[in-house]
Amino acid sequence: MNKLISCEFNIDTACVELKFADGSMISIDCTAVEDEVAKNMYQRSELDYLVYNDPVGYADLILNGDPEEYLRNVTDYSSLD
Repeated sequence: MNKLISCEFNIDTACVELKFADGSMISIDCTAVEDEVAKNMYQRSELDYLVYNDPVGYADLILNGDPEEYLRNVTDYSSLD
């Protein structure tokens, strides 16, 4: 792919949008990602934090990383049962 020229969260579509110098664009549906990989509210919260504070990091995690492994490592959840 070409050089990334912008990456931002579009609140109207709930997508992180990446725009490249050649005119191509990738749109990541954040709701669909959360539904697929987040198992609890703590994991959803971590993904939300990335979306709002580091959309480039979020996009890199979703496109090139292992979001399930990342969420297991950064969230601490223990059931009350």
